[in-house]
Amino acid sequence: MEVDVLKKIPVREQEPKVRAANFEEVCLGYNKEEAMAEATRCIKCKNPQCVKGCPVNIDIPGFIKEVEEGNFDEAYHVINKYSALPAVCGRVCPQESQCEAKCIRGIKGDAVSIGKLERFVADTARKNGIKPVPAKKQNGKKVAIIGSGPAGLTCAGDLAKLGYDITIFEALHKAGGVLSYGIPEFRLPKSDVVDAEIENVKSLGVKIETNTVIGKAVTIDELLNEEGFDAVFIGSGAGLPRFMGIPGENANGVFSANEYLTRSNLMKAFDDVYDTPIIAGKKVVVVGGGNVAMDAARTALRLGADVHIVYRRSEAELPARVEEVHHAKEEGIVFNLLTNPVEIYEDKEGNVTGIKCIRMELGEPDSSGRRSPVEIPGSEFDIEADTVIMSLGTSPNPLISSTTEGLEINRRKCIVAEESDGSTSKAAVYAGGDAVTGAATVILAMGAGKAAAKGIDQFLSK
Repeated sequence: MEVDVLKKIPVREQEPKVRAANFEEVCLGYNKEEAMAEATRCIKCKNPQCVKGCPVNIDIPGFIKEVEEGNFDEAYHVINKYSALPAVCGRVCPQESQCEAKCIRGIKGDAVSIGKLERFVADTARKNGIKPVPAKKQNGKKVAIIGSGPAGLTCAGDLAKLGYDITIFEALHKAGGVLSYGIPEFRLPKSDVVDAEIENVKSLGVKIETNTVIGKAVTIDELLNEEGFDAVFIGSGAGLPRFMGIPGENANGVFSANEYLTRSNLMKAFDDVYDTPIIAGKKVVVVGGGNVAMDAARTALRLGADVHIVYRRSEAELPARVEEVHHAKEEGIVFNLLTNPVEIYEDKEGNVTGIKCIRMELGEPDSSGRRSPVEIPGSEFDIEADTVIMSLGTSPNPLISSTTEGLEINRRKCIVAEESDGSTSKAAVYAGGDAVTGAATVILAMGAGKAAAKGIDQFLSK
């Protein structure tokens, strides 16, 4: 295959009009020839900046070199030294702002498609039946992991490779956390990708107990004092949705994005075979501009709705990945930018009939460095809607912190933990991911799980 070193090999995708009517994966990924051709674009830097841009510090030049030479199984083993979820990361990580943003090739031309190559390697390993290598022997120490999302799975996998006896406790009936209930099938296939990645972690000897709510079924203190665990990692995520507090927010047809996506993803409301109730809506407004907002909007579209996204800042400030915004626009979703909701209309029966908005302009930067949106007086207008989905971020459920003695939390109800090793104010208890930071990305949660695994190992090896 002929390669222009300044341009990345295009990745195949479903056509927008076709994919907007199905839940099959949008991106089709590289084949063998495309992956090997893209790998040749890597210039194999002596001081690879891409590794510094990766929250789990994968040896990126190392695995790409193996891809270039056609050693796909070895490429997988290189990645698996650092990441327990390569097929997930290759699909949903914001590489454009992390590893690929640091790629030296990207200074004069396109960055190497690191994410698409990682996905290819992981998918090829799965098809070839390649598994991660388990520990040669156990060390006799037990660690409990709270939550089976990306932070918990990463921490569990890293500790299992070191010989620890690991049990993950998951509140829901299915493992995977946000990977299973939050990210739609068309971005992250569940049976082909998520379930397979979880099985890889289990192949290391990790046990997963579902339907177990920590703080109800058993407390962290009981795990440490009565159940024989030597340490605990809290990776319970941030599943408590936020709302705006505007009039009409309690009307029938107002959802949090969490609920809407959970019903569709985990309970398969999009599949007629499953009897899961959901108000699909014919005219849907999604409030917010992050990846979750894009997921909710694109899910509603596939369920047959006309969809508007309402976001109070401009397109330059959209927190969602550029690729997700691009796909949403291609599929026909309407973006109402510099727009903020002020009221949700409802009829006599309490059903949503529309949403009142006001136009905004950008003022001075706020504490985050982004320019603060300011209302333009007299610019109110209405959008017809029968469903409103609020995607305004989430915070941790306080159940764990309120039932654990000596665990410090901050004003946002997040657990206070050291970034370097995940240690908390309570001895032998570590935490990471969204439970500490609030809602963030999959790869940042994985990085926190990895740091905590190292911290736990150092603590238990004293």
